[in-house]
Amino acid sequence: MAQLPQIRIPATYLRGGTSKGVFFRLQDLPASAQVPGAARDALLQRVIGSPDPYGKQIDGMGGATSSTSKTVIVSKSARPDHDVDYLFGQVAIDKAFVDWSGNCGNLSAAVGPFAIAGGLVDPARLPRDGTAVVRIWQANIGKTIIAHVPMANGEVQETGDFELDGVTFPAAEVQLEFMDPAAEEEGAGGAMFPTGNVVDDLDVPGVGTLKATMINAGIPTIFVEASAIGYTGTELQDAINSDAKALAMFETIRAHGALRMGLIKSLDEIATRQHTPKVAFVAKPAGYVASSGKPVAACDIDLLVRAMSMGKLHHAMMGTAAVAIGTAAAIPGTLVNLAAGGSERQAVRFGHPSGTLRVGAEAQLVNGTWAVTKAIMSRSARVLMEGWVRVPGDSF
Repeated sequence: MAQLPQIRIPATYLRGGTSKGVFFRLQDLPASAQVPGAARDALLQRVIGSPDPYGKQIDGMGGATSSTSKTVIVSKSARPDHDVDYLFGQVAIDKAFVDWSGNCGNLSAAVGPFAIAGGLVDPARLPRDGTAVVRIWQANIGKTIIAHVPMANGEVQETGDFELDGVTFPAAEVQLEFMDPAAEEEGAGGAMFPTGNVVDDLDVPGVGTLKATMINAGIPTIFVEASAIGYTGTELQDAINSDAKALAMFETIRAHGALRMGLIKSLDEIATRQHTPKVAFVAKPAGYVASSGKPVAACDIDLLVRAMSMGKLHHAMMGTAAVAIGTAAAIPGTLVNLAAGGSERQAVRFGHPSGTLRVGAEAQLVNGTWAVTKAIMSRSARVLMEGWVRVPGDSF
């Protein structure tokens, strides 16, 4: 039987924050994949190496974790006051599914550098040296991200001395501003707190009634107290990811929280929404040893946070969840704010499995409703490989 040859597609493999993914310019994709639909999803799955019943993604670019099974499509923006449109696809590892329901805050740091290098930003807006301001429209959630990208000799500066816990080597700092980060989610009415409360009683069968802060900011996130589910907040990945019962518990919390937030209409819909919402648990500061062996002292952090991503405990912290943490910390009475001491604040430094991260947010009470104008954090990004990816011609 005759077989179609492989086709090659221009692509770049980038690290952004503590994630990495395959980046495409929209114009470089095959025509059928330049529009949303089955062909695009099938192509991205084949590029990454999914679905893979072995869970390894050996026959693709994925790294078999939620942090490395990612794709990005970038194009020039037709929107006023924006340079590029950025679309993120979280590719499931063992299922034939691409989740388009949320953003990746870590890979957001790589969008500006990729757009500049790919000729998608007006050269007249780029300084030869200094900092380029790239205005990004995040198409998944309909929000603006402003990236401050360092430039040297007319090109993106990737090397530097900025250290990010969860990333082995230093690089140049990329500051991100997530504007008006309260996510506009279908069913949630665009509200930061879809239930109208900063803390709710969430009934979870088999677990109990948990205090929960359910927030749409950066990415829809359900925060619970570590102690309420039997944890201290100092856990590393192995303590949870090797525990099937714990993973099932977190998925049950996620499903019931999503229903309460209005993100799904029935519990069985959660299977088609793996990327959002996230579940995180918080605790007051305590010392621990990070996964790198680096000690983290209680006095160096404001609180502890651990977060689940795609059914597993994340090795560090998702960038969008960090936005949710910073936003919730700025609003008095949330579980995040209370774990951090309960005072008004514009920034927090939290401990995660790989170390610490600082995130800021500007919150204000407007007509009795909390609003956050922006959240700010720093990441780094680096091109790992550029050229073409190859996929069989009949795979999409």
